Amino acid sequence: MTVLLYLVPMALMLGLLGLGAFFWSLRSGQYDDVEGAALRVLSDDDISPKPKR
Repeated sequence: MTVLLYLVPMALMLGLLGLGAFFWSLRSGQYDDVEGAALRVLSDDDISPKPKR
């Protein structure tokens, strides 16, 4: 039963740490361009054309 005295505060602290990291990522603009990365995967800008002989 004394283990709960350690586990409950540690679980709450980890939860608050995760929530703080989430709010930090929101504030720093991590989710501003949600569709841009999905469309960048489809572009083939990095493929150079083969030279014609």
